Amino acid sequence: MSELDADELLPSERMREQALEGDVTQIHRGQQYADEGDTFAIDDTTFEVTAVRERTLGDLTDEDARAEGMDDLEGYRRMLDHAHENFEWDDDSDVVLHRFERQ
Repeated sequence: MSELDADELLPSERMREQALEGDVTQIHRGQQYADEGDTFAIDDTTFEVTAVRERTLGDLTDEDARAEGMDDLEGYRRMLDHAHENFEWDDDSDVVLHRFERQ
């Protein structure tokens, strides 16, 4: 177990603020940034990574999108398209789920 930089795992200020509010409880990234049991802090609040799993974009659901602070999967897709230049949704693309909870 190690302590992570919250900015590495949650790359936007919006996501860090939503994590503090309890609206973001996971993030999918293109590679693994943490292991289960790792911790990170936002302001004075500590979070623990509780699950890390490999998935594909095609595995994601509206529930996953809501756990990442979006209204639904379509909104999540639009956000990825906006955040990543030349992004194209491919159901077979590998992603890594990082789920976390406030300690």
